[in-house]
Amino acid sequence: MRLGVAADHGGFELKEQLLEELRDQGHEVVDFGALEYDPQDDYPDYIVPLARAVAKGEVERGLAICGSGVGACVAANKVPGVRAALITDVFTAHQGVEDDHMNVMCLGGRVTCYALAWDLVQIFLKARFKGGERFQRRLDKVARLEKLQEQDW
Repeated sequence: MRLGVAADHGGFELKEQLLEELRDQGHEVVDFGALEYDPQDDYPDYIVPLARAVAKGEVERGLAICGSGVGACVAANKVPGVRAALITDVFTAHQGVEDDHMNVMCLGGRVTCYALAWDLVQIFLKARFKGGERFQRRLDKVARLEKLQEQDW
């Protein structure tokens, strides 16, 4: 799978560990940065380009990491077409994809240990959207909301 990964300083160490493991597993990974640790960097500078790449289909899914995962999630969800969630447990790692077609998983580099993060990433990548009328109906409502917000600007 072609994946995008991005992190600020709070998620930098976890991102680097995940990058190595993902590549070892045969995934094609695009690193949106940060490319070096900088305690003064800002998560939107890395997360937004990742989210745009997901929305455009340049990468199939994204992993967005900051210290808590909250800021990464907020920033990613500002990009139309992105369905990002902060994931901290196994159930939502797959349910978010299966029911809600989540395409960006957000993690907290300061609150999620590597072992759990790796388990969550694997589950996220294996999960597939169920489709079906009720799930698609919900996604269509979200897409209409995005279009309305674009028109308001």
